[in-house]
Amino acid sequence: MRWLPPHIHRNDYSVLWKWSADNASEFWENLLDYFDIQYDGEYSEIITGTKMPHVKWFEGISLNFAEHVFRKTSSQSPAIVWGSETTDPQEITWNELKESVAAFASFLKQEGVKPGDRVAAYLPCIPEATIAFLAANAVGAVWSSCSPDFGTQSVVDRFLQIEPKVFIAKDTYTYQGKTYDKSTTIKEIVDQIPSIKTLVVVGKESWTKAIQPTGAELTFERVPFSHPIWIVFSSGTTGLPKAITHSHGGILLEHLKYLTFHNDLHESERLFWYTTTGWMMWNYVQGVLLCGATAVLYDGHPGYPNLNRLWEFCDKAKVNHFGTSAGFLLACRKANIEPAKTLGLKELRSIGSTGSTLPEEGFEYIYENVKKDLWLTSMSGGTDVCSAFVGGNPLWPVYSGEIQCRALGCSLEAWDDDGKSVVKEVGEMVITKPMPSMPVYLWNDKDFLKYEDSYFSTYPGVWRHGDWIEITEHDGVVIYGRSDATLNRGGVRIGTSEVYRAVDKVKEVQDSMIICLERPGGKFYMPLFVVLKPGHELDETLKKKINTVLRDDYSPRHVPDDIIAVPDIPYTISGKKTETPVKKILMGKDPRKVINTGALRNPESMNFFMNFYSTMTK
Repeated sequence: MRWLPPHIHRNDYSVLWKWSADNASEFWENLLDYFDIQYDGEYSEIITGTKMPHVKWFEGISLNFAEHVFRKTSSQSPAIVWGSETTDPQEITWNELKESVAAFASFLKQEGVKPGDRVAAYLPCIPEATIAFLAANAVGAVWSSCSPDFGTQSVVDRFLQIEPKVFIAKDTYTYQGKTYDKSTTIKEIVDQIPSIKTLVVVGKESWTKAIQPTGAELTFERVPFSHPIWIVFSSGTTGLPKAITHSHGGILLEHLKYLTFHNDLHESERLFWYTTTGWMMWNYVQGVLLCGATAVLYDGHPGYPNLNRLWEFCDKAKVNHFGTSAGFLLACRKANIEPAKTLGLKELRSIGSTGSTLPEEGFEYIYENVKKDLWLTSMSGGTDVCSAFVGGNPLWPVYSGEIQCRALGCSLEAWDDDGKSVVKEVGEMVITKPMPSMPVYLWNDKDFLKYEDSYFSTYPGVWRHGDWIEITEHDGVVIYGRSDATLNRGGVRIGTSEVYRAVDKVKEVQDSMIICLERPGGKFYMPLFVVLKPGHELDETLKKKINTVLRDDYSPRHVPDDIIAVPDIPYTISGKKTETPVKKILMGKDPRKVINTGALRNPESMNFFMNFYSTMTK
């Protein structure tokens, strides 16, 4: 704020935010200068195009994300601190990281990887994933990753779309004290994705050779601002997961902006966010290195052998900023975990919470049982922008149950049913102006039809995110949950189509519907409704069979809280399964307002769900 020109009214965050939202070109150009972004070429316009999603940023300049990571390698702090369920924190210096990245980048070039080629990974949250990403990035390749709890089909559904040339995997991983062998899964994935020419397995000879120091200098391929940096995937609610493609320049600016201003991350500080490589928060953590700060990584279950484990790890790793999910914090509260009594946590000065709404009791738990003088920053954004729309503000107080502010450069509003901006009442979350970290496109969606349908079909030219929010009297934000049918279980989005593809394999099941309901106190209830084929009944054996298929094909997160037999599943006249009206019924909405019987092929199917809601509330 001191750095900006005087006319910005820099002494007031609300005024600063309004300026940044209304004057996007000026704001983002200032950041290019403020963060000393290194680039080749020149731009004549900051934003080309006027209507989302058909806009481009800083056309004419070329840069590289990884180049900015290695600008501050002289730091006395380590580049990476990492640990696991059974491993205490270990450090990797900046020089060690640079040497490994240089070696793997050289290997990728030898394998014929060129700018724009895809490099995909099937790895736990370990340093090797960061090394491989930075190396791929340095040569201009496009990165994508999945965590090892994904089953074969789930990985193939994602990576087959993007045709990776190199595939990096680890054939075992440990979770909740158990070691899982993924050798067969890796073979199945490679067999089903013909574009893979090179397989590298971490822990095996292929990886050891690939990172063997060669003395090669680490160089960086500067690519256009809008060149893809990585591909992250949506949940796959209405089909295959969307391949969301972000840009080098957009992510570089956004991560520097959010981590510096809204996370208040300083050089040499340590930031840890519990995540897997299949969640966008892993991508976000890579941005920590841009700030000359230390990225802290953890591999394993957050509650194994008990819920004290992550707090103990934070203490030993001297973490300054600890990020986690609302679900984890509420689980600690329920289990009466009291880090304040057993640990020092001297270096810890902020806790970040994301993935789902943190209720008031979560705020109270942190300040009463973790540390009284830390800064609790609830934030919300998504895979779609690989950052947060709303989050922390070190200049403002923390109000229990609220996210502090709308982020700089994010023109976010709550809209009512008539498309009018509202304050102090619940509305749809919309973004009215473009941000550089919005997807440049969805992979294989050259005509932008999927892109427009995903975010702009409700309000043409305005991004509808799918959350119910309220802008409060403090100019903070409260999020009330998803306004669409996407499953959001503890902050991890789960695609309904993934569930259906797995359940379809169970011969006794004729049809199914999955719903996830947000409950008070940050809890979730995800029931699976099934129509059985004649002659079958829903006993415990069949329930176990359904759950096993979901867990094996996808992940434990796909396993429902309950399985319930129903006479029929509602469909539209055009033959589409219609989850949204069912979800609204089970949330207590008036059936007359949420059921359009004229649009349903079998409106009588809704009777079961209305009766089921009555039994839920008794």
